[in-house]
Amino acid sequence: MNDQHAARDEARDAEQNAARTPAQHFETLAIHAGQEPDAATGAVVPPIHQVSTFKQDGVGGLRGGYEYSRSANPTRTALEENLAALEGGRRGLAFASGLAAEDCLLRTLLTPGDHVVIPNDAYGGTFRLFAKVAERWGVEWDVADSSDPAAVRAALRPRTKAVWVETPSNPLLGIADIAALADVARTAGARLVVDNTFASPYLQQPLALGADVVVHSTTKYMGGHSDVVGGALITADAALGEELAFHQNAMGAIAGPFDSWLVMRGAKTLAVRMDRHCANAARVAELLVSHPKVVQVYYPGLETHPGHEVAAKQMRDFGGMVSFRVAGGEEAAVEVCNRAELFTLGESLGGVESLIEHPGRMTHASAAGSALEVPSDLVRLSVGIEAADDLVADLAQALG
Repeated sequence: MNDQHAARDEARDAEQNAARTPAQHFETLAIHAGQEPDAATGAVVPPIHQVSTFKQDGVGGLRGGYEYSRSANPTRTALEENLAALEGGRRGLAFASGLAAEDCLLRTLLTPGDHVVIPNDAYGGTFRLFAKVAERWGVEWDVADSSDPAAVRAALRPRTKAVWVETPSNPLLGIADIAALADVARTAGARLVVDNTFASPYLQQPLALGADVVVHSTTKYMGGHSDVVGGALITADAALGEELAFHQNAMGAIAGPFDSWLVMRGAKTLAVRMDRHCANAARVAELLVSHPKVVQVYYPGLETHPGHEVAAKQMRDFGGMVSFRVAGGEEAAVEVCNRAELFTLGESLGGVESLIEHPGRMTHASAAGSALEVPSDLVRLSVGIEAADDLVADLAQALG
């Protein structure tokens, strides 16, 4: 790495360390971390540096360490600093999608013959990445119940290099004890990777609980407005951060300047949006648990949820995602999705608008016939920030 790059990284680290002072709360960091007013104009919002290359002051004379936007771009740098501050990490990296971030992480941590333990209810895209892509290159994997540290320990092998966790999980809202699994992974010499997409850094801080790497689809709650696709990796390990940055540059699936700007815009209101998402989800869950056409509700805020106590311990609140099983089977579940009006039928989650989907036929179709297959009568809700009374009324009519 040349001197200009090193200087840029040192400046970034100093700014991030300053941002993590006890006086600055999450809401403050979300608005200010990595987002100082523009030095040239005083603009309070970071500019979109929609540029591919940068003028050099003589060969190798880089201004601020920038030479080519695949390697670094000021708008993406601002987002990466913001993400690191929000997760309490040392290095943040922004990608073109959540799966691009996951792919970069796998190629950084693993070599052929290495082994990973993944959840038995992982996101369908993550499962597809392991089963259809990484496996072809010699990566081995097993599934385990992430809510049971003993089950994860039993799935470990001598060449296990990573334990992969989603908490809450997608779409069954399973809860994993991050601190307990960090101990399991550390004992085996493996890294603990936590997909924090469902919780967001506002509700949960995996690095503080012992995780090595945090993964996000910034498409979801971080962006928050269903208008951007992106992903992120955050780590507290500076050396691992450098390895990830090397692979990010070598592989090239980086977040573009405008996408980075959109995620930063969303991050500013993350705290207030998450408060509303959580409050609305609690109201929706209350309706579902008492409805005669609902046979099971998956929501960690319910005291009957098997992971409720762990979630209460490691999360600020219980999130905006709710899943439930419908009496009458698969077709009845599909009909509920079709009858919803305010809940928009669509994939993805975490936007201000409420979404409804049938995971078995939509987001998790790739897991059909595997150990990760989801119930065919399952409906997943991403509860938005509309008026709770309107959401409850729409869901009630959709159930019939």
